Amino acid sequence: MSAPEPVRLGRKRPLPPCPNPLFLKWLTELRDEAKEKGLKIQFTYQKAINSLNKYPLPLQNAKEAKILQNFGDGICKILDEKLQRHLRDNGPDAPIHSIPTAAPPAGRPDHSSSSSSSLAPSRKKKSAGSHGKDRGGGGRKTREYVPQKRSGGHAVLLTLYRHSQVPGSKGFMFKLELQAEAQLLCDKSFSVPDVGSKYTAWSSVSTLIQKNLLTKSHNPARYSLTEEGAALAERLEAAEPASGGKERSEVRSEEEEQAVVDLTGSDEDDSEEKDRAGPSETRSERTTRDVLRPQNYEILLCVDVIETTGGSGQRKQELVKELQRNGVSFDVRKLNVGDFLWVAREKVTPLPGQLRAPAGRELVLDYIIERKRMDDLCGSIIDGRFREQKFRLKRCGLRRPVYLVEECGTAASHLSLPEATLQQAIVNTQVVDGFFVKRVQDVRESAAYLTIMTRYLTKLYQNRTLTCHTRQSEADGGHHHDDSDNTEFPSCSLMSFMEFNHGAVKNKCQTVREVFARQLMQISGLSGDKAAAVLDKYNSPHSLLTAYEQCGSEAEKEKLLSSVRYGKLQRNLGPALSRTVYQLYCTQGALS
Repeated sequence: MSAPEPVRLGRKRPLPPCPNPLFLKWLTELRDEAKEKGLKIQFTYQKAINSLNKYPLPLQNAKEAKILQNFGDGICKILDEKLQRHLRDNGPDAPIHSIPTAAPPAGRPDHSSSSSSSLAPSRKKKSAGSHGKDRGGGGRKTREYVPQKRSGGHAVLLTLYRHSQVPGSKGFMFKLELQAEAQLLCDKSFSVPDVGSKYTAWSSVSTLIQKNLLTKSHNPARYSLTEEGAALAERLEAAEPASGGKERSEVRSEEEEQAVVDLTGSDEDDSEEKDRAGPSETRSERTTRDVLRPQNYEILLCVDVIETTGGSGQRKQELVKELQRNGVSFDVRKLNVGDFLWVAREKVTPLPGQLRAPAGRELVLDYIIERKRMDDLCGSIIDGRFREQKFRLKRCGLRRPVYLVEECGTAASHLSLPEATLQQAIVNTQVVDGFFVKRVQDVRESAAYLTIMTRYLTKLYQNRTLTCHTRQSEADGGHHHDDSDNTEFPSCSLMSFMEFNHGAVKNKCQTVREVFARQLMQISGLSGDKAAAVLDKYNSPHSLLTAYEQCGSEAEKEKLLSSVRYGKLQRNLGPALSRTVYQLYCTQGALS
């Protein structure tokens, strides 16, 4: 028996270039266009690309490609038409097995500059030079990728470009604010796919990144234009109709002279601004594109989907029927925190030629309700959800959280916790945690309270001008919330619903500070207010451990947190909790 051949180690043989780069290029363009429109045929094109990449022989025409998988009559006809057009434009003797472009053919990397030098000049030369001119002397430009008007890619490029032109712009946008502002420039939804498709207008962002027009960095993701993307977006902006009969250059110069408000709400395109702007409206007023004027929005109750499905279906359907009977406008949707809240939703009408009205902007009012039946309250206290829910409600960004408690009659006598314990938990929620607690007897009274609150908020906000702020601007103190009722049109600075709901995701990627807070709240007696007070002084376990190391004795370490003040009454945390925290983080081995 002969000995086995030794294993040869070395570099993997480079993949040879595709012998049919023209067909590969055209198929890639077809795939990208289909992807931009959210069409399922993009997958067929991708399969054809994969088959063509594996075929090692040159093809003289598209009919010969029928022997390959995923090449049907339709694809072959399209490729033959493109081939005939190529020969008409470049002459009957034009080469069809090479591409005189400044980059390798799409779909296959260029491994050998010596064997395909005509296919692989540097990308830098392409972007700095003539965008793919034929260097063989023809001087003809290849087809440049330009997204269709009012498509997802078109809206994203325009939105990022306009945002970059605002003085003081940070140079990038987060996903939620980019989607919100770009939506009004796009006919397709950025969040909801069309019927029979799983793709939205946001799917085009991957194409923009592949085309080197857009960059994505950091976590959470930040989106910004590349040099090529900015140049293309500037041309798209120049092609847009001027606002109010003025040229774009004049509008831009006025924006530089006047104070421009940089907020994160949806950006209106020029046609909508022109319709909404009165004849006496100044340009500085129109630049506040994130403002909702009185009578231009409606107050809408939002009901968490869990409140209408699952569990006691009959009871939950009774709530919906009561709201309908009372004539309350409400919308059932997924809420990541709370059970009920209210939004100010912009009133919009379909534009000529549109099937559906564009999505109106939504700002969240400062009121949010967590609904608790006594049996649910009992279960949440036992499994620890009660404290966590209160903590998340306090950190959700809305200033007026409410606990709606349903007494549910004699059912409380059959619960696993004594009724006195449950009543004490309710009192603590109001007195210690600072929540407003509303007690009702049953689901009908809950619906009645929601009805009264909806009508009250509708009247309260009927003459208010609403503006939009972000969580970041709130943390930086960059917005002003005016609750004054003395002026005729008091303004309110509110958060967009998309940003609110995204920021309240329970299982999202957490910061060190958030994990530290959750750790502290596992200690018996250490509430959300107390944890927040500790975090204000020591924002991470590392900073707390460093403080312990700087203490001179064990007694000093045990009392380190005892003088930390918490809550509205600014009480001390106390020596007992301080000693417990020290033992938790500094005891070697298991705790006794």
